[in-house]
Amino acid sequence: MPAQRETVESLSQPIEQESVEQNNTESVLVHRYGGVMEGLAEMFGQHCELSLYSLTEPGQPLLKQVQGEQGTHLVGEPMPESLALHVIALLADSVRHVTYFAHTRLGAPIKTSLQLLLNAQGEALGLLCIHLHLGAPFHELLGELMPKPQVAQRVEVSPENFNNNVEELVTLTVERTIEGINANGLVANHLKNKHIVTTLYEKGIFDIKDAIAMVSSKLNISKHTVYLYIRQKKRDDEELSPPTPETS
Repeated sequence: MPAQRETVESLSQPIEQESVEQNNTESVLVHRYGGVMEGLAEMFGQHCELSLYSLTEPGQPLLKQVQGEQGTHLVGEPMPESLALHVIALLADSVRHVTYFAHTRLGAPIKTSLQLLLNAQGEALGLLCIHLHLGAPFHELLGELMPKPQVAQRVEVSPENFNNNVEELVTLTVERTIEGINANGLVANHLKNKHIVTTLYEKGIFDIKDAIAMVSSKLNISKHTVYLYIRQKKRDDEELSPPTPETS
């Protein structure tokens, strides 16, 4: 174990006393903060990675990881040396948390927040790490903070239930669709409006009154053009559908 690791262990020695020995500290940490980690992951989305470490066991092992597919560490493995250095600084300066920007091993930007987890006596028992991967596509990061597209599907099933906020729902769905398609480099620029209209058609947006006028205004194209794209979509669907078998 390098000298830095020994420093972390020496700083955590006061907590390895009766209060810790009488309890399974690792189980307590996972029980107390596991739900918090899952809630934070749901809040910030798939590009947020959370890790929980023990500071009372040799090597400061990883106790729990949420959305850790982007990471390289497994439960039970010791804390990375670079992270241990930050823990040393936190303990030495009597600071409970710190947030900083860094990079992954592959050079992708990441924002990290470290939070010491203390007991009633102020002793550090664990460390909660929150990593937000900023290298993800911006529309995906933003999309995690917005209502999910399934809202629009509910409008398609029973639009009468949303008469008071149909315009808001349509606007939100249109904006998210435009953002997603404009960010898709596989769609040629001159085809983006057509792709947006056909995608909205598939979501059932045009079953809502005045949706065509709203979409044409949002895309700065005529309603005639929107109707044209819809007709082309219907025609394409009909051509792709299997023929109806003849009955004798």
